[in-house]
Amino acid sequence: MKHAWDLSEQEAITLQQEWAGKVSLETPERFAVRRVAGVDVAYDKNDDRLIAAVVVLDADTLEVTETASASGKPSFPYIPGLFSFRELPPVLEAFERLEAMPDLIVCDGQGVAHPRRFGLASHLGLLLDTPTIGCGKTRLIGEYEEPGDERGSTSLLLDRGETIGYCLRTQNGVKPVYVSAGHRISQEDACHWILKLAPRYRLPETTRQADQWVKRASAQWTS
Repeated sequence: MKHAWDLSEQEAITLQQEWAGKVSLETPERFAVRRVAGVDVAYDKNDDRLIAAVVVLDADTLEVTETASASGKPSFPYIPGLFSFRELPPVLEAFERLEAMPDLIVCDGQGVAHPRRFGLASHLGLLLDTPTIGCGKTRLIGEYEEPGDERGSTSLLLDRGETIGYCLRTQNGVKPVYVSAGHRISQEDACHWILKLAPRYRLPETTRQADQWVKRASAQWTS
């Protein structure tokens, strides 16, 4: 799927509302993940450029197997709830530079846990037709009960009675993360994968590695 990027705020909202109906929260049959990617975007301190990094990990060993980055100036303003229209163009360019598309993508942000059920992970998943998960450090919307203190404890993230994700404790006694399916994966499988990708730290390795690589990419693009 594709769309124009030179949109007004209202046009972007309308697109979110329309495309939210295309999001699938079902995991494909015979879903096999060998390559899993993390995505991060940094803002250049010296100008208004965005630097995007994609890091691909082996799904079993969690070792980095491939990286790519891209830089560009945003064409969309900084508007809460519409960050994907600002950040995704360089992200898509970085994905085009990979040798092969990953089987699963984890975004540092939201999937359907979004006011219009169309966060960055859902947007990216539809554009690439690839299973995606949103894993946020903070909650955007929704209410939840605090999960248990043990690793793997979860509680539902609810908005107006609708389950929009999970609050997940990835390590004993640490702050939880907020997991929501983006596209082509169930909420339960999204939660399973984030826990699998976070064997030692609060954040999944996809997010940790993408954060490190976007910093390296920023240094290269701005040097």
